[in-house]
Amino acid sequence: MQTVVSVEQMRSNEMRAIHSGIDAKELMLRAARGILRSYAWCGPVAIVCGDGNNAGDGYALAVLLTEQGIPCTVVRLSNRATETGDFYLSQCRMLGVEICAYTPDFSFSPYREIVDCIFGTGFHGTVTGIFRDAVEAINQSGKFVLCADINSGLNGNNGLGDVCVRSDLTVSIGHYKVGHFTGIAKDVIGGLCNAEIGITAEELTGYLLEESDLREVFPKRSQATHKGNYGYVSVMGGCIVYSGAVKLANMSCAALRAGAGVSQLIVPRALATAVLPYLLESTLALIPDEDGKMIFSKPELDASLARQAALAVGMGWGNSMENTEILRYILQNYAFSLVIDADGLNALSTMKDADRMLRESHCQTVLTPHVKELERISQIPVEEILKDPVRAVTQYASRTGSCVLLKGACTLISDGKVCYFVNRGCAGMATAGSGDVLSGVLAGMLGYLPPTPKTIAAGAFLTGYAGELAQKECTEVGMLSSDTVKKLPNALRKLLS
Repeated sequence: MQTVVSVEQMRSNEMRAIHSGIDAKELMLRAARGILRSYAWCGPVAIVCGDGNNAGDGYALAVLLTEQGIPCTVVRLSNRATETGDFYLSQCRMLGVEICAYTPDFSFSPYREIVDCIFGTGFHGTVTGIFRDAVEAINQSGKFVLCADINSGLNGNNGLGDVCVRSDLTVSIGHYKVGHFTGIAKDVIGGLCNAEIGITAEELTGYLLEESDLREVFPKRSQATHKGNYGYVSVMGGCIVYSGAVKLANMSCAALRAGAGVSQLIVPRALATAVLPYLLESTLALIPDEDGKMIFSKPELDASLARQAALAVGMGWGNSMENTEILRYILQNYAFSLVIDADGLNALSTMKDADRMLRESHCQTVLTPHVKELERISQIPVEEILKDPVRAVTQYASRTGSCVLLKGACTLISDGKVCYFVNRGCAGMATAGSGDVLSGVLAGMLGYLPPTPKTIAAGAFLTGYAGELAQKECTEVGMLSSDTVKKLPNALRKLLS
């Protein structure tokens, strides 16, 4: 795992390092060395600089490139420089580095690589004037673009931006920032790596889950074992109109592919004939229905939920007050791991006492909303969620005693105490049923694993990684969520080998 910090936390950590005796000029030089090591430079290189410490990193990089015989030009958008940055700008002049001012007719055509050192992580607002001209010229250049710390124009705390530099590689300095993963970050950042410069993250926002972390989550299985050791799990949902979603979550064996011992599908009785042909390894439980939607029936619910270690509820469930009553009954009377998704979240949003119900339930609840669903259940406006997604997820998790998984290009998972970032998945997964697959995977894993934020994050990582493998064969256009399920075994094999 790698640490993820906010812009303010990074500043505090950096000041703490300076007060402990690390010179600011040394930190800037370390940043430049990290950028230098991150790419096989050919040159000539255009280093586009603003007026802050991000520009200083660019000046220091120009010194290092020149010392290695790689031709470079410093292109300045401002005559101002910080004290530390001015130190390396003076060194550039002493070494004879070409320095010029950016003008509207400046051309990047003579250069092979462009380094963006315009704004850095402190930027917020809108890019205007000559800065906007430079950003647009970089994006239209067709050259290899490397961004120092973060893409100029991108907000370091939320990944939002109007006009920003599009990079082939972004080199984070010190620690990853929240804005490297959230908002539009995935659309404007090509490759991403971090340059460690010796700053301890005494203040941090969360952790980026990596491939190696999954080996710690999935236990090695003993030969002397049986299905009961890995949990009985259920997927509950479906209605006559939306029968496909829950069918997919189960018929594709997402829960079983994730390691559950036994998987059961719970659907309205009206769907029995529709789903039976698809149930090969799974079992079926039927709930009384009216017009193809479940109705509350305590005997059938208790019979179907007996012995279950985990339940995922809500996929393709439709909307009705009966669903709300069923969900309330489960929260009040069971103590298993409970994944609430899709229409289950809609049912939750109709409960005036939802927060209390979640807090007082003996279930270990996992909520899996996208942004609009999180607004619906938490009453936090979408604009506030997008502006500070980590705060929104963490606060709602703390408020309800739940683990909250916020779906998006980057998935955020929090129990109110710790936050994990899962930066896996792909555009091909923007299709009906992908969330249902995730719910099936989570239910399967929670059959035999503890419902910790790290377990939930591992489930999101596994699903996203399987989606990436599927997209390599299908392309992002026309990919189906069932393609993701087919790649779950390959994903597990690669991640655990």
